[in-house]
Amino acid sequence: MEEDIGQGDVTTLLTIPPGTTVEAEVAAKESGIAAGVEEALTLLKSFDLEANALVSDGSKVKKKTIILKVAGDARTLLSIERTLLNILTRMSGIATATNQLVEKVRSSGYKTRVACTRKVAPGLSYFDKRAVMLGGGDTHRLHLDDLILIKDNHLAILGSIDQAVKKVRSNVSFSKKIEIEVSTADEAVEAAKAGVDIVMLDNFSPQGVREAIALLKKQRLRNKVLVEASGGINEQNILQFANAGADILSLGELTDSARALDISLEIVKVRKSKA
Repeated sequence: MEEDIGQGDVTTLLTIPPGTTVEAEVAAKESGIAAGVEEALTLLKSFDLEANALVSDGSKVKKKTIILKVAGDARTLLSIERTLLNILTRMSGIATATNQLVEKVRSSGYKTRVACTRKVAPGLSYFDKRAVMLGGGDTHRLHLDDLILIKDNHLAILGSIDQAVKKVRSNVSFSKKIEIEVSTADEAVEAAKAGVDIVMLDNFSPQGVREAIALLKKQRLRNKVLVEASGGINEQNILQFANAGADILSLGELTDSARALDISLEIVKVRKSKA
C-alpha cells in the first residue's frame, strides 16, 4: 500500500466526498481457482472495511462467481482497490495454472509431484508460493535455509560432487535434506553414491530422465534418492516427463510467467455523504 498510494490517492480525494460509504462485490470474470482470499480479507479488515468471503481459498469458481462482499468508507476502498485485486488476480492465476497441471498429471495416473521454483516476483515469494500450494502443487523451498541445494555454480567453485557433499555432510544438521543439481546420468549416479537425498536432473529431455533413472536402477541406487526433473517442462510435455519416472517435476513458469485470473471489483450500492 505504501508503494501504491504515495502521498495519497489524489483522484479519490478530489472526487469522493468524505463520509461516503459504499457496498461492493469482488467477482471472478472467468473460471479458475480462487486464491488470496484470506490475504484479501486481512487487507480489507486492516483498513476497517467490512468484508465477507463467499468462497474459500483453493475452491473452484466459475465466471461471475462473487468471491467477496465489501462495505465501508468509499475513499478507503477506492484507494486500496488495485492492491487488493493485484493480490487476488495474481494468486488466483498461479493457483489456476498449477491446478491445471496437477490435474493433468493425476488424471493420467501418475503420482508425480508438480512443484514450483524460486523464480518468483521480488517481494511476492509468500503470495506466489502460497498460491501454488492452494492450486495443489508443491512449494519446493520457501527460503534458502529450507534445504541444502548444491547447484552448478557451487560445483564450479568446489570442483566435484563428492567433495561438495562431504563438505556439507560434515557441517549440516541432521534435519536438513541435501539435493544436488546434475547435468548427466553419470553425475546422477555419483550424487546418489555420495549420499544425497534428492537428485535434480537439470535440463534433461524426457528420454534423458528415463535413461538416468534406468542407470540409477542398474546401480541399485534408485530407491535411495528422490529424482526431480527441472528445466524445459511445460504443459505440452509434462506428461512425457511424468512417464519418464521422475518423482518431482519443477516448473519456473508456474510463478515467473503465470497469467493473472480476471477478477474485478464493482460498487453495487452508494450511500450519500454524511457531510
